[in-house]
Amino acid sequence: AVLLALLVVAAPAAARGEGPPVPGIERLTPEERQAARESLRRFRSLPPSERQRILQDFRRWNELDEARRRELQEAWERWERLPPERRERLLERLRRYEALGPEERERIDRNWQRWRQMSPEERERLRERWRQMSPEERWRLRERR
Repeated sequence: AVLLALLVVAAPAAARGEGPPVPGIERLTPEERQAARESLRRFRSLPPSERQRILQDFRRWNELDEARRRELQEAWERWERLPPERRERLLERLRRYEALGPEERERIDRNWQRWRQMSPEERERLRERWRQMSPEERWRLRERR
């Protein structure tokens, strides 16, 4: 995060491939300086549209309040701790969701909102009921959508 911040401080000039060294780089360890130089080199090698996207993302990040940034950072750290196979399953579900039509996505979103509004006890009762169902019953329930 520090390296990215330093990179973006100098990014307007860096995006053009010019400008003085990154301010504050002298406070970094030699390893961190090398990583910052490598990040800047990679940034400069990106197409202009990608550099602009990165800069816009960084600006949006800085517009968030501290509590939201902390929440997102914690979510990222939880994601990073997931086993690779779990991450891949989640990404596959996201890809399937994104491939759905608008009506189906709306139905899923409504169901998700209902699920989130349930108490933990209600959700556990539904999970248990699901576990008790036969595969045929589950299939019929899915088909009723």
